[in-house]
Amino acid sequence: MQLHIPPALKHRRFFYLWLGLMISVAGTQMQLWALFWHIRELTDQPIALGGIGAARILPIIIFSLIGGAVADSFNRRTVIFITQTVAALTALTLGLLTDFGHISLWHIYALTAVQAVAIAFDSPARQALVPNLVPAEDLPNAFSMTSIAYEVGSILGPALSGFAIAFAGQAAVYYINAASFMAVILALVLIGSVSQTFEKDSKGVSLLSIRDGIRFILSRPIIFSTMILDFVATFFASANTLMPIVARDVLHVGVVQYGWLSAAGSVGAVLAAFVVSQVRELKRQGLLFMGAVVVFGAATILFGLSRFFVLAWCALAIIGAADSVSTIIRNTIRQIRTPDELRGRMTSVNQIFFQGGPQLGEIEAGLVAQFFGAPFAIVSGGIGCILGVLWISRKWPQLTRYNGEEPALAGAIAN
Repeated sequence: MQLHIPPALKHRRFFYLWLGLMISVAGTQMQLWALFWHIRELTDQPIALGGIGAARILPIIIFSLIGGAVADSFNRRTVIFITQTVAALTALTLGLLTDFGHISLWHIYALTAVQAVAIAFDSPARQALVPNLVPAEDLPNAFSMTSIAYEVGSILGPALSGFAIAFAGQAAVYYINAASFMAVILALVLIGSVSQTFEKDSKGVSLLSIRDGIRFILSRPIIFSTMILDFVATFFASANTLMPIVARDVLHVGVVQYGWLSAAGSVGAVLAAFVVSQVRELKRQGLLFMGAVVVFGAATILFGLSRFFVLAWCALAIIGAADSVSTIIRNTIRQIRTPDELRGRMTSVNQIFFQGGPQLGEIEAGLVAQFFGAPFAIVSGGIGCILGVLWISRKWPQLTRYNGEEPALAGAIAN
């Protein structure tokens, strides 16, 4: 296979956003895994790690639908400016509290919740902005490259997190994350104004506007079924918060190895996303999507059974690769089949499923691990994920038959 420059990166404005996103995600992932380690140092109770999931998902549930309406009613670029600034200030506050020795569990939960509110408004605006930066034919490639940006950041973040904690202290991670948000802010400056389609007779940010977005999703089985599958898979097979316990108590490794273990999934995801970025056209997308989720669940089972560092690392890499393929396909399906004036609201509903699954799954994993141990929680979650795929394939057989050549409902705006 001859390598070529991904077509999405040939669009200057998308390239700026892509590069800024990669840097910002690295900082965010540094902070996330540092928070898990920080909580493990403050308490040895697994349920305390699950509390991070609650702090992250409740604001998403409360504010996500409003965030989608805001993304469709106001300038998306401006919305991202605001959310990135709030997230940077929150990370800076975490660093200062840690540096001066005033940090406690409730501080971590509260500031995590504030960042989650910012995410609730940021994600719909940012994801809906991508189709405004590239033409429709390059949209699958744009989401493949976006996945690479996330996963490269997710490789660098956890790996650097372990080194930063070991050699510079916990607070340094939070300061680095605060600075990383400037990359996206600078990208937005370089991008300049972006054309955006607004709904005729717009209802603005209102219950009627939110209702229209929900009605649209419920009337599109292909879109709705991908959201349900996303939620089911990540609810059962989400074990990120248990990683410190697995690292210290099952694999018996230190903080540096913990960082590399945390980055394993992203290594697999980058490799998978790179392969997809070189494929000009994906066939049988529905079947490929569901198969990737089955592999995701099976690799989760393998990780839960692992007692050796290398085997656990490889299992996590497979998990990341499978998740990357499913993410690219589902994002392409949703964005290409949603009109521009509804993309923010569609993304906001999806965000509840996408964020809700893993965050509620972290709570579930923490509870199961509290009573039955971390390995049992992880293995049972992988089994639940596979059973969920079988149920959804019977409930929505049209998803399995989806090829990707079906007519798009809306085109994107070319650069």
